[in-house]
Amino acid sequence: MTGPAAWRRVTGVEPRLLDAALAAVVGVGGLLYLLIGRGPDGEAPSGADAVAAGAAVLLLLARRRAPLPVLALTVLGETSFTVLASRPSPVLAVTAFIAVYTVARTVRRRTAVIAAALTATALYVVVAYPMDSASDPEGGAVFAWVGTFAAVGGTVRTWRDYTAAMEERAQRAEASKEVEARRRVAEERLRIARELHDVVAHHIALITIQAGVAGHFLRDRPDRAEVALGHIREGGRTVLDELGSLLHVLRQSGDETDEAQPTEPVPGLSRLGRLIESLAAAGLSVRHRQAGRPRPLPTAVDLAAYRVIQEALTNAHKHGADAVADLLVDYRTDALHIEISNPVRTGPVPDAQGTGHGLTGMRERAHAVGGSFHAGTGADGRFRLDVRLPLPETETPADAPSGSAAETAATTVQERPA
Repeated sequence: MTGPAAWRRVTGVEPRLLDAALAAVVGVGGLLYLLIGRGPDGEAPSGADAVAAGAAVLLLLARRRAPLPVLALTVLGETSFTVLASRPSPVLAVTAFIAVYTVARTVRRRTAVIAAALTATALYVVVAYPMDSASDPEGGAVFAWVGTFAAVGGTVRTWRDYTAAMEERAQRAEASKEVEARRRVAEERLRIARELHDVVAHHIALITIQAGVAGHFLRDRPDRAEVALGHIREGGRTVLDELGSLLHVLRQSGDETDEAQPTEPVPGLSRLGRLIESLAAAGLSVRHRQAGRPRPLPTAVDLAAYRVIQEALTNAHKHGADAVADLLVDYRTDALHIEISNPVRTGPVPDAQGTGHGLTGMRERAHAVGGSFHAGTGADGRFRLDVRLPLPETETPADAPSGSAAETAATTVQERPA
């Protein structure tokens, strides 16, 4: 970025000041031999030289606003001066070269090439006219000077376009980097909120339920109250452990590693039995059916399936009409099908569109792994969740149970305490 930075420092000066300084230098040069009293060729200067110097100053001041008209007027002025004075004007010739540079730097390349060719031809005729010789070396030098100034102007234009493109690309990269950073922050916040809801809210709900059980049995059945208080203590420790693990990860930098980092595996369907047992201890009877042949699942799908079942069964316990829920986990060739249903209470029911955090979180987890999520209350008065999570397709052995016949392959029923 050294080149673009240097170019910005050069062009950062007010353009009108540069034009005024250049016009002053050319004008003073044109008037200098008027003061000396002798021209470049030893001829005495005339009033036409003073007029040419003044015209050169005005034309140079206007060269940025109208490059092509200034060039045309300069060539016309040089031609008129040569016809009247029988010699070319050095001041107007220099002004014409500067005008060629300005045209090459500002207008389209094709137009600049045509303008430079016409200018070189016109100035060649002007220089050769008083000498009556088309082969004079000074006439040929006109083409070299015009070509040089046009080439410099084209080079400056190319460099200016390059620096502008580099700056625009850097700005786009910076803007896209900021957008990507904001997107990553939003996704991380959403992930943390979802984890907090799925992990902490589940155990807090169980603690609340067990606290109600303990309060109910505290006087008449102190032994049952003691069991409920034990579940509350276990749930509290679990919440603290989960929060500690989450906070440990949040406090770490991206490159930091810690040997003391918790090594508990990511929860999956292998922990489904413990989840059902904890819900049974809280008073929810889960009729669990498993269909198909279980197989290892991708980590993301395994975690999503566990969290969806955890949240759905917790909601069934909190909002269901009876502490009973049906759970089906079906291992299909291309997808994992999860269906959970429970009777609903009369009155307000969960919104199938997912306005609550629980339904929203389950929908987001299913969609995050490319699955589908549907929830709603059927005509039979039961609230159902239907989740399908895609799996890598596997070949099913001929003797493997499938469909409804496989639903009896594994059945677990956890009854609530009496």
